[in-house]
Amino acid sequence: MKYVKMVLIAIVFVSCTAPRVVYDYDKNVNFATYKTYNFFPDIQTGLSELDNKRLFRQTDSILQSRGFVRTATPDFYINIETSAFEPNRNSGGVGVGIGSGGGGISVGLPIGSNKLNQQLVFDFIDVRKDELFWQAVAEGYYKENATPQEREAYFRMVLLKVLEDYPPKK
Repeated sequence: MKYVKMVLIAIVFVSCTAPRVVYDYDKNVNFATYKTYNFFPDIQTGLSELDNKRLFRQTDSILQSRGFVRTATPDFYINIETSAFEPNRNSGGVGVGIGSGGGGISVGLPIGSNKLNQQLVFDFIDVRKDELFWQAVAEGYYKENATPQEREAYFRMVLLKVLEDYPPKK
């Protein structure tokens, strides 16, 4: 029963926070040549050690389910960088003024929420050429006080969306 509750919480969390993903890639690359991968040796994701483990575990799970193999001598490296930011918030103003003598009062009121967004940039780099050949940038709502289960579900959801179009269909 506890497992069912956790799955339902994760589904609700995931359904409300679907990320937006933008892709770019080198159109001259033969993606069929990339079968093995590993994470960039000096990867600095900007996440905590625990979130790194979650992110790497989910990446491995998805890529390996698609036939890719993680190895010490890969065809490509994966580099991941993250940043958190507050989305642009609009503000409204209220003003009061007095005629020719001058004077006035103005108040700016922020409109919107104080949620944080997170951007995750995924770079796939050809090891032999040392060149970027595929990139995805995902942006979505980031819940700072999420439970470990919610964080795991969040990273899985982001990675499923990011890897949805990898390799690209030409």
